Amino acid sequence: MTSQVQPVLSIRDLKTSFLVDGEWHEVLHGISFDVMPGETVAIVGESGSGKSVTSLSVMGLLNRKSTRLSGSIKLNGRELIGIDEAEMRKLRGTEVAMIFQEPMTSLNPVFTIGRQIGEALTAHRVMSKEDVRAETIRLLEKVRIPNADKRLSSYPHEFSGGMRQRVMIAMALASNPKLLIADEPTTALDVTIQGQILDLIKTLQEEEHMAVLFITHDMGVVAEVSDRTVVMFRGNAVESGPTEQIFSHQQNPYTRALLAAVPRMGSMAGLPYPQRFGIVDKDTGIAGEALPLDTPVDMSVPVLQVRNLVTRFDVTGGWLGRKTGAVHAVENVSFDLFKGETLALVGESGCGKSTIGRSIMRLTDSREGEILLDGKNVRTMRKNELTAMRRKVQMIFQDPFASLNPRMSVASALTEPFLAHGLGTRQQARDKAASLMEKVGLSADMLRRYPHEFSGGQRQRISIARALALDPSIIIADESVSALDVSIKAQVVNLLLDLQEELGLSYLFISHDMAVVERVSHRVAVMYLGEIVEIGPRESIFANPQHPYTRKLMSAVPVPDPARRHMSRAVSNDEIRSPIRPLSYVPPARIYHEVSPGHMVRVEDSKTAGAA
Repeated sequence: MTSQVQPVLSIRDLKTSFLVDGEWHEVLHGISFDVMPGETVAIVGESGSGKSVTSLSVMGLLNRKSTRLSGSIKLNGRELIGIDEAEMRKLRGTEVAMIFQEPMTSLNPVFTIGRQIGEALTAHRVMSKEDVRAETIRLLEKVRIPNADKRLSSYPHEFSGGMRQRVMIAMALASNPKLLIADEPTTALDVTIQGQILDLIKTLQEEEHMAVLFITHDMGVVAEVSDRTVVMFRGNAVESGPTEQIFSHQQNPYTRALLAAVPRMGSMAGLPYPQRFGIVDKDTGIAGEALPLDTPVDMSVPVLQVRNLVTRFDVTGGWLGRKTGAVHAVENVSFDLFKGETLALVGESGCGKSTIGRSIMRLTDSREGEILLDGKNVRTMRKNELTAMRRKVQMIFQDPFASLNPRMSVASALTEPFLAHGLGTRQQARDKAASLMEKVGLSADMLRRYPHEFSGGQRQRISIARALALDPSIIIADESVSALDVSIKAQVVNLLLDLQEELGLSYLFISHDMAVVERVSHRVAVMYLGEIVEIGPRESIFANPQHPYTRKLMSAVPVPDPARRHMSRAVSNDEIRSPIRPLSYVPPARIYHEVSPGHMVRVEDSKTAGAA
């Protein structure tokens, strides 16, 4: 008689409640699932679904005075509910470990990487200094950090986002846990870095035979990493089963809604115009129509021309703070934007795409080149001309909570630009604000509320309404949907396309999400180290990518197809190269080759081609 394999983690009828204003509010409503040895189980759902509360309940990281748990959480057969804090602390260091979404909030900025990993090692066992150093180097090498022995004395701010996440994984592996909980570990990362981290977690799991509980809202990531999937909605596990089954034969309307909202690269093949998402109702599973944006773009006269734009930031050093070099953030960039067109700027963090947007708005001073709006150079405008220019060009930022004043009501936020530009009376400003709220799918009754009273998607809609307050002709959308849940992202994309069709807006759409870019753009410009390496019609770029860096970006996009789970994408583990150059550096002259009408690719020499 064979003995049955015991789950590493077994959750039965888990209910979690929080004490709010003297009353208990249940946020998890009796969820149950198992995680077996060597298995990856994904918990997927949007913000507020209860997936992170589930992981924090398992880890015992919720405030015991204001939290109440019932049901059962067993780790290797041991009940965790009711266990005292000292015992739980021992288990957290040896049996279970967790990787959080934002490594910079988990790493101490004043201690070196070596010291922080060393503390994780010595917290539960006695080791000599030499052994701690050797084991720390081994862990850093295991998570593929190059020159590990030299990086021990580095501080968190000296690492990129992807490398910081690798350090967090190394700390989690320090005591050989049986269960690794990864809570949105790739959400804040660029697509290529995300690919590296996903591949790394899969490799380490095979090497260490760990069980992994992977928490995410990205169905593409779920397809790539998980054996089984638990779908959560409003504190309930609405569907669970093998990942292949969840993707091919989903039973719950909410699961169908999540999958329908995932942008799939390649789905726009043969479609000449951007296309709205067919939003699926979360309660019924009924899909809306995916309508194309069929308004032709007027390619006769550009509304914005950027010519040979250069933006650099000085790097200083030494006792006297002398200039030692410069960050070449934007180097000799040129493009046109036409009426009713969406031009997407894509690339990883640090490639210069956001700096272009800020340079156009004169929020950042550029050094050379021309930014022509209605034939006038923005770079040489005086203050009054600049104010008038900003009526025509508005910006939507990535984090609406950071760009909205928390002390101002929504009414004040929307009426302020209207009044500041002297466009009418206070009553006209209020009427305009009410109209804008309706236009972005919110109620005018919400004008009295403050930003903290809205969800992330609603706050982004308010940011869009504020950008429309001055009736601009151009909107620079800087990562405006990257921080949103997948279905909210689809709604905001649809809103942007509706407004473009209705108002004839031109968008400079800045993003690192290639699948969304394919959905919304007419043309695409791919940036690497401050330069455009490929630009052309969206159809041509996605059907026939020519530059090695463009192909690298596309190959790293998670594909929502579980059949590809065991395929290796061979994503390079190299970090993006530094854009810092010495004072003596002279940028080389660039040559572009036209592959097809309007599709230009930078010709690479052997050195730059290898680096990209």
